[in-house]
This record gives sequence, C-alpha cells and structure tokens, in this order.
Amino acid sequence: MADDIADQDFLGTGWTFPPTFDRHSASVMMSSDVRNIKQSLWVLFSTSLGERIMLATYGSNLRSKVFDSLTETLANDIKSIILKAILDWEPRIDVIEIMVQEVAPLEGRLAISIDFIVRRTNVRSNLVYPFYLNEATLAVAPSDW
Repeated sequence: MADDIADQDFLGTGWTFPPTFDRHSASVMMSSDVRNIKQSLWVLFSTSLGERIMLATYGSNLRSKVFDSLTETLANDIKSIILKAILDWEPRIDVIEIMVQEVAPLEGRLAISIDFIVRRTNVRSNLVYPFYLNEATLAVAPSDW
C-alpha cells in the first residue's frame, strides 16, 4: 500500500490540459499517472523557449522549424530538440525512441512519436505529437485525455 502511494506521488497529479473545470463541484479537473505525463509532454512541446518569463529555458524550439522542408536533417533536428526538452524538463520518463514521420505531405503535417518508459513503474507508453509545417496551424490535444 505504501509503495502504491509513493508511485502516485512520484508520477504526480496536476491540472488537466487544457484546463477543465467541473461546474458541479466547482473545482479544477485533475490528471495523474501516465495521463499526467503525456499532458506534461504536450505542454512542453507546445511551449516555445522564452515563452514563460519565469522559466525562460522551459519548452522546446520546435516552432523554429515550422517553415523548413522535411529532410533527414530536419527530422534529426526535431528528434534532438524533443530529446533535450524531455531530458531537461521531464525526469519521470526514459525515452526509448523518437520517430518523425510525414503524415500528410500536402498539409505539411508530421507525426512525432515518442516511446518512453515511466521510471518508477517501468510502464511503457507512447505519445504522438502532431507537428505542422504550415504557418498559423496549432496542434490540438487529444480529447480522450
């Protein structure tokens, strides 16, 4: 029982992303465990470096790649950006593999797939983050969170 509590404390609990409020209980909806980690990664990848004034190094530099054409060099740059952001800001996981695949070439859409292991529980999971190479296109978080 004590080990279960320690695992939950380590994985953390936080506001859902996007923030959602429960009208009936007048409270903020919370997420925990692997779901919280995936939402944390989503926020990390969606935040540009310098965007958070008090944490200027939080985030990733993915938006600097928006106008680049997909080449092997760009795919490797994206992998490096993602890996650095995770190493700097998400200590709860170990990255197994990062894959960058072109999903819709005419729309300029890439799928960044991150396979990871939760360190404390040794649970494998993955996150697919859509990245658009078109101006003013925002990725929308999955509704099943």
